[in-house]
Amino acid sequence: MAGNSFGNIFKLTTFGESHGTAIGGIIDGCPAGLEIDFNAIQAEMQRRKPGQSPIVTQRKEEDEVKFLSGIFEGKTTGTPIGFVIENTNQKSKDYSHIKDTYRPSHADFTYDKKYGIRDYRGGGRSSARETACRVVAGAIAKQLLNDIKITAYVSAVGEIELQKPYQELNFAEIENNPVRTADASMARQMEAYIREIRKLGDTVGGVISCVIENTPAGLGEPVFDKLHAQLGKAMLSINAVKGFEFGSGFAGTQLRGSEHNDLFNEDGSTQTNFSGGVQGGISNGEDIYFKVAFKPVATIMQKQQTIDNEGNLMEMQGKGRHDPCVVPRAVPIVEAMAALVLADFWLLNKLSKL
Repeated sequence: MAGNSFGNIFKLTTFGESHGTAIGGIIDGCPAGLEIDFNAIQAEMQRRKPGQSPIVTQRKEEDEVKFLSGIFEGKTTGTPIGFVIENTNQKSKDYSHIKDTYRPSHADFTYDKKYGIRDYRGGGRSSARETACRVVAGAIAKQLLNDIKITAYVSAVGEIELQKPYQELNFAEIENNPVRTADASMARQMEAYIREIRKLGDTVGGVISCVIENTPAGLGEPVFDKLHAQLGKAMLSINAVKGFEFGSGFAGTQLRGSEHNDLFNEDGSTQTNFSGGVQGGISNGEDIYFKVAFKPVATIMQKQQTIDNEGNLMEMQGKGRHDPCVVPRAVPIVEAMAALVLADFWLLNKLSKL
């Protein structure tokens, strides 16, 4: 299967299925001599792992990362970094009822049509379980980037949305609530809503916002590898993502050029940042900010009409352990993919000029 690798210089290739023995990856292109903080990597895994709160899937996985190569005496060697994450809490019988049927709006149908065979256990390769590998690689990329700070948070659950700009939010609050939003009062509302949705056997979507601070000017490779284009590709590769916008986004279309232009200060900074930290596909040194839209999880605990693999109409109902809302666990995934993009461009930028 093509499409299992991401990046040019700092490159991640992942493997494995949701209910297989393990998932894992190979990180190629990481420079030698980077001292690895293993505790920081595991902390990122704890943020993504299932079973961490009552409002996420109750599958219990410790998600302990085992490194197989590329690190010696705590430092990268410049050779491929191989790692695995064992699957220890599969309940494949929960999926026996969909062996020959397709869940509406799920990858079941498209995988079967593309390959003529599918691993129906937990969605196989199409499962969000694969994103654990991205979090490992992103945690290492964050350590490579050092001073660049990447912060993602839930900015909307269904119609409940944060109204304040990110500059007025409390990022210290993000890890203090199970929703991972940056406002304590809104966190309580969002959590209550997700619990209500779960009781109904339904799911709900949401939005994750991300802010990247201290990005140096000059990152990006026009014309087809623009920084925001690669960020968009990275985010749209995440399971359940349906939309991406950066900077002023769609709202910027309602402004005039005289209102939207970011006027310069003498030091090269700008008075406003409608550009979202990127101009001409290259970072300008201002904060990069963007939003990622996640659809409701496809597997719901309600009866719905579907078809089997012979085209017969039938009725099915989801079973097993699923997230009623994916965004709380997707926050570290968004950060990880942003870190992979920036690490790649940071390394590429070293080849741009003498």
